[in-house]
Amino acid sequence: MAKSLYLDNNATTPLEPEVVNAITSALTKAWGNPSSSHTQGIEAKTIIEESRQYVAEMLGAKSSDIIFTSGGTEGNNMILQTGVKYFHSVGGWGSNGLCADKDHLPHFITSNLEHDAVKLVLEHFAEEGIASVTFVPASPRTGHVMVDDVIAAIRPSTCMISIMLANNETGIIQPVKEIFERVRQINVSRKSIPKILLHSDTAQAIGKIRVNVQDLGVDYLTVVGHKFYGPRNGAIYVKDLGCSKEVPLYPMFYGGGQERNYRPGTENTAMIAGLGMAAKLVTENIDKYNDHMKKIRDYLEERLKVEFGKNVCFNGKFSHSCRIPNTCNVSFLGIDGSGTHVLSNCKQVQASIGAACHSQNRPSPILLALDIEESVARRAIRLSVGRETTWSDIDCAINDLKQALEGIQNVNT
Repeated sequence: MAKSLYLDNNATTPLEPEVVNAITSALTKAWGNPSSSHTQGIEAKTIIEESRQYVAEMLGAKSSDIIFTSGGTEGNNMILQTGVKYFHSVGGWGSNGLCADKDHLPHFITSNLEHDAVKLVLEHFAEEGIASVTFVPASPRTGHVMVDDVIAAIRPSTCMISIMLANNETGIIQPVKEIFERVRQINVSRKSIPKILLHSDTAQAIGKIRVNVQDLGVDYLTVVGHKFYGPRNGAIYVKDLGCSKEVPLYPMFYGGGQERNYRPGTENTAMIAGLGMAAKLVTENIDKYNDHMKKIRDYLEERLKVEFGKNVCFNGKFSHSCRIPNTCNVSFLGIDGSGTHVLSNCKQVQASIGAACHSQNRPSPILLALDIEESVARRAIRLSVGRETTWSDIDCAINDLKQALEGIQNVNT
């Protein structure tokens, strides 16, 4: 049987051996309830707090600003719902903060490139009359939103701006730091109006580039473990959590008071231990990871150009925009077949046409949002290399793609 070539690391990553060991050790040695005061409980609690410190160090944050969650979707929902509650807690606009006039609803600004864990939440808010939302379109010239366009969308009722740090399909890094720097200046001048809260979903950036909350200037940040060789749980960062009323956090549900009442429920010690270890590895090795993945990704794109020439189109590769180092979005123009069709004919390459949670039967909305022609977007494949991807893997992947494309052409002729 041919060796599988896994090039879908933006969808999920395998667990590092050290992460598996941390999970296994916690399952066998720290199985007690972290809220209990006996030895088993104390050991579990110690592991959780150690892991919290590892996540904080990875982000350049304080451990007291980290709350563990079940994953990115929960984290994003919790933060966005906090934006609505924050708006009403400071009086909103109108006597009860529930005025039907959209200009008096809490207003969110985001991009048209966001993951569904942000996009669909905000669309739901708008449909239910909970909030109004501006989806700022990305520029087809850069592949990211423009700072001035985001600033121009601000209203007096704007309560939160949520912009992802790196796109999951193109890998393009958004100008989060620059946007948030401008917004902080605006917040200073909004003396009689509550500040605009700043959130970034950094799921695709962590483990590939350095992510530092102080440098980005975020109030909130979302961490997703299975994107950087950790388990399928996550965390959120909240600036000065509990110490400042300017950056609040409201729980989505209520229970036993765990995670300082922000995220109740008996903690999943083993998965938190795994997340902490994955974060520790990132802190210790991020430059090595970044350098390796960039070299491999660049080699992949060079081989694609040599092998397929004018019949290969790189989507989201702009000369003046930065990308995370592992992502290549490519369309094969010389065949009459979709990206899904190409992958189904591959014997070794395991990849996707875009976000794993999107329909496999339609062109990527992300690529269409960048004004990429539908016929090109329909042929797109996302190839995302990982820490373990080798030069030899790329050579084999190119051969596998070549045979798949030749097979499709032979059938069509």
